[in-house]
Amino acid sequence: MWILPGYYWLTCGAAEGTTALNAFDNALLAAGIGDLNLVKVSSVLPRGARPLNGLPEVPPGTLMPTVYTAAISDRPGEVISACVGIGFGRDAHGMIFEHSGPGDPAEVEEAVRQMLAEAFARRGIELERVEVCISSHRVERLGCALAAVILWGGDR
Repeated sequence: MWILPGYYWLTCGAAEGTTALNAFDNALLAAGIGDLNLVKVSSVLPRGARPLNGLPEVPPGTLMPTVYTAAISDRPGEVISACVGIGFGRDAHGMIFEHSGPGDPAEVEEAVRQMLAEAFARRGIELERVEVCISSHRVERLGCALAAVILWGGDR
């Protein structure tokens, strides 16, 4: 049985690795979520969900609903960025959008903000504020930048 998440936590991390999967895993570890089984979900934050200041202690292997994005590159010197953003409206559910790839973190953040604005406009909800988490990394050999929103349904 699924639980309606009452909390959320934005996190991000970046790292190098010897393979693309190791770089991704190392970025997950840097973000503090490397020992979880992430269940990728789409983009709706339940109405009234509150922020967490870090993730409560959970056993390794816990299934965790997560919106995440990652950029991986093997081009030395390239800047890669990942951003998640949560849009909030008055008396409404929130929306989570993400974007990643090569580029300046400000460009990636702007793309997320534009997507949130469009999603809220399409739903006829006024966008009041946005929270973002951005990870940026200059590739040395093989790097990953990752950003995520954890949706927590348990007690704090």
